[in-house]
Amino acid sequence: MSEQRFIIEMGMGNDQYGQDYTKAAARAIEDAIRHSSIPMFDALGMDHAAMRVQVTVGVQEPDKVDCGALLKTLPRGQAEVKAVFGGQNVTNPDSGNVLVIASAAVEAFLPKQG
Repeated sequence: MSEQRFIIEMGMGNDQYGQDYTKAAARAIEDAIRHSSIPMFDALGMDHAAMRVQVTVGVQEPDKVDCGALLKTLPRGQAEVKAVFGGQNVTNPDSGNVLVIASAAVEAFLPKQG
């Protein structure tokens, strides 16, 4: 059965002092999903379990992202998380501190309707 993407939300998050890519990614995901409300499930009597959620986070060092930990933060659906190269690292020239910036795309898919 084919699927249809019915929502995509984008978010941004950062970790200013710990250079923690997972923390920055979690904040980006939270930023994306906290702006979403999908009343369609209740309106149509659909189960959230039918939804597949695909999360892509972009950071400068994707291998430092704990995708399993991020997966546990997703509230609904059958989810998957992958980290890719993206985002941005910004170094404070005075202190040398690196600010980690992550971007996230949260996509939701349902089986094709009708």
